[in-house]
Amino acid sequence: MTGRWWRGIALGGVVCTAGLVGMATPHAAQAQSEVSFGLAGPYLSARQASVENDYKRAAALYSQALLADPTNLAHMENAMAAYVALAEFDAAAALAGRMFDTGTSSQVAHMVAVAAQARAGEFAPLERTLNGAARIGPLVDGLVRAWALVGDGQMAAAFDLFDEIADRDGLRAFALYHKALALAHVGDFEGSWAILSGEADGEIATTRRGLMAEVQILSQMDQNGLALTRISQVYGADLDATFADFALRLQGGETLPFTHVSDAAHGIAEVYYTVSSALDGEAADSYSLLYSRLAEAMQPDHIDALLLSAKYLERLGRHDLATATYDRVPRSAPEFVTAELGRAEALRMSGAPDAAVEVLQQLAESNPDLSRVHIKLGDTLRRMQRYDSAVEAYDTGLELITQIDAGHWFTYFARGVVLERSGRWDEAEADFRTALHLNPDQPQVLNYLGYSLVEQNTRLEEALDLIERAAFAKPDSGHILDSLGWVLYRLGRYEEAVGPMETAVELMATDPTVNDHLGDVYWSVGRETEARFQWQRALSFSPDEEDAVRIRAKLEFGLDIVIANEDPEAAIAVANDG
Repeated sequence: MTGRWWRGIALGGVVCTAGLVGMATPHAAQAQSEVSFGLAGPYLSARQASVENDYKRAAALYSQALLADPTNLAHMENAMAAYVALAEFDAAAALAGRMFDTGTSSQVAHMVAVAAQARAGEFAPLERTLNGAARIGPLVDGLVRAWALVGDGQMAAAFDLFDEIADRDGLRAFALYHKALALAHVGDFEGSWAILSGEADGEIATTRRGLMAEVQILSQMDQNGLALTRISQVYGADLDATFADFALRLQGGETLPFTHVSDAAHGIAEVYYTVSSALDGEAADSYSLLYSRLAEAMQPDHIDALLLSAKYLERLGRHDLATATYDRVPRSAPEFVTAELGRAEALRMSGAPDAAVEVLQQLAESNPDLSRVHIKLGDTLRRMQRYDSAVEAYDTGLELITQIDAGHWFTYFARGVVLERSGRWDEAEADFRTALHLNPDQPQVLNYLGYSLVEQNTRLEEALDLIERAAFAKPDSGHILDSLGWVLYRLGRYEEAVGPMETAVELMATDPTVNDHLGDVYWSVGRETEARFQWQRALSFSPDEEDAVRIRAKLEFGLDIVIANEDPEAAIAVANDG
């Protein structure tokens, strides 16, 4: 790679990234097979840490391995990718430079090198490097080279290259989008709009980022009205924070600056972000994360790249890194609330629920009119079993919603759950029925309401109807089949209860309640030995103490005697049978 952008950068520790161990070059594969016996322990431990996405633990282990074997390309590449995942870009660039110094390289190394040269403004050497063999891939190499030409002032050559890429199969939309951004970057807003509107080269699909560019471009053309129309055409009245901010400013007559791409490095950042978005759900998250993280490196204020990286990190189980990434979104950004909601969830998932609640409470205080903040607070408190506080949060959130629609079913359901757990059944039932009114065939609500009625031993025929509808929608749900078996048992239809209850146990083999229920069903059809076996199984799976006491009583005295002692009418029935 031309240039010496890696010189003088401290190497620091070495880290391995999860999911990227298998991405190494053939050289790396050979190196892996040559690990000496003395390094096998740290190496294997590092590999395991990589599989678990435990970057920080892998750092020390790979550092140890690289100190003993400093030319090991497998360690270098995995460490480089890990530094990117950790947003430690200078360390990643230094390792890429070391790899190039050995006369070898890899796709990851070229990805890092491109970002490093773009950050340093070395566009001419970057363009020369890419004007040859493939480095990353046809799309990325071509678009990056075109932006490097923009950065080097070779505009005519850049636009010719964008057109050339657009002529290739499957690359047209990407190339035209970036050509439009490049035109807007140099002030040709009319030419840019002609592409984005489809007037110049035919229609291209509108993406969220593309619409952001359109709105800024139209505003620069004194077309605020058309910009508002475009927002409405794509999103209607349901605007996210970015477009709500745009709409408010446009309605106030403000001319929005074109900040989507401020320089060629930002153009390359947009290439990386575009690819990362396209890979979402199509490639391993650890690989897609490389592109979004490197987009951050070239454009630190690329909020969408930050949010995308945080999403990948959450899915990878790196909630600590996700929290830190969300925390980089500035308070002044329209997306700050979204980032704080994400940070709160990452804190909760990392085992810090109290910190998550504190974040959400502060957010609710500073944004008292945002229903989604209060509802998220309610969700978090519900998971912490702080039911009374959760009800208050849900109450506030629902009161702030001006138009209830089908999408709000879950909030009513969630509030119903915490009301039911708080002993406020009448209010809970009203919420469950509202949730069903909004989403009539929602199996989770059908099952919860039906099972609640069964537990109260009331309206069992209605409960059966609700649970059968839930089972029709989700026939492989162990919870729902347990409910179905249990309502049939309560209705005295014991033989019919056996089938769904046995299937529920197959699906939820270690659930103490389901095993206990199957024991009761077996007992009721005369299969007493099997019933005792199921009750023993239920005890082995650590049920609640109250349930455990009841199960032990059934094992000692039988189900009939236990029921008789709980229910006077049942006691009379047992006596009569006797």
